[in-house]
Amino acid sequence: MLEHAGGFAQFALTLLAAEIITPFLPISVSSADTIKRLLLAAFVILAGWVAIIASDLAINRYVGRFRTDTSDNLLARKAVTQMRILKRTVDVAIAIVTIALALMTFDAVRQFGVSLFASAGIAGIAVGFAAKPLLENLVAGLQLAITQPIRIDDVVIIDNEWGWIEEITSTYVVLRCWDWRRLVVPISYLMTTPFQNWTRTSSSLIGSVYLYCDYSTDVDRIRARAQEIARASRLWDGHVFNVQVSDISERSMSMQVRILVTSSDSGKSWDLRCELRERMLAWMRDEYPDALPRWHANLNDQIPHVRQSDVLRTAQPH
Repeated sequence: MLEHAGGFAQFALTLLAAEIITPFLPISVSSADTIKRLLLAAFVILAGWVAIIASDLAINRYVGRFRTDTSDNLLARKAVTQMRILKRTVDVAIAIVTIALALMTFDAVRQFGVSLFASAGIAGIAVGFAAKPLLENLVAGLQLAITQPIRIDDVVIIDNEWGWIEEITSTYVVLRCWDWRRLVVPISYLMTTPFQNWTRTSSSLIGSVYLYCDYSTDVDRIRARAQEIARASRLWDGHVFNVQVSDISERSMSMQVRILVTSSDSGKSWDLRCELRERMLAWMRDEYPDALPRWHANLNDQIPHVRQSDVLRTAQPH
């Protein structure tokens, strides 16, 4: 506290002392009153500044107890999200109170504010409507801090954009997309629009891989090979593995085989799905080509009926 705000605190105390001794200076009463009010306003502003620094230090010290670089960081991300939003809210509240107290030290400004609110109700309503988006986002930010539908580093899909929550402010959220783009979304929009959160309660995810095979494929052989690949991969967490025929097509006489595997987070889940898909296709191509889908057609439906005598007559030499 002394390192970050010691100089401001000393300056504020100096201004307070100067304000106290101003009435005893050999100057006119009006000049002394003006100087006293200026010094008091400056003291209030510096005191508010010191209060903001103190609150930021306290919140940063609390957040520093948590680590978000571990695999099981749900509690840490929850605390960091709450404290970051609380930090910005507290800073705005202290700034507003400080400015209000500083202005109240001047009679002219105080009377002007009272008369403005008393006689310009329509202007106040207009200002309220103009500030409606800001107020909505501020209230939504407090609601987000309490309910926490999203947290820092959550994996979400917003408007078909997949990425990680990189930053949460009092009015907007920054989404770091998978291709390094940043999507800035107002908090009020998040609180009124459905979105997907892949790490709401846990970072583990079930990934699915779909293969299209011929009707004659031995599913047990597909299952054994897929399980062998999953066990050999460092990306599989060993919790869930399943192979099922999820659909069939009567026209192409093929079936859809779904492979389910779990990973500890979304990034590993994506990589495991790609690895499993690539290795299964390579194995089917090289060692089990009969499993590849083929298009079956009934030639009798497309070739016109030909009598046997006509075929024999055509085959005889002229």
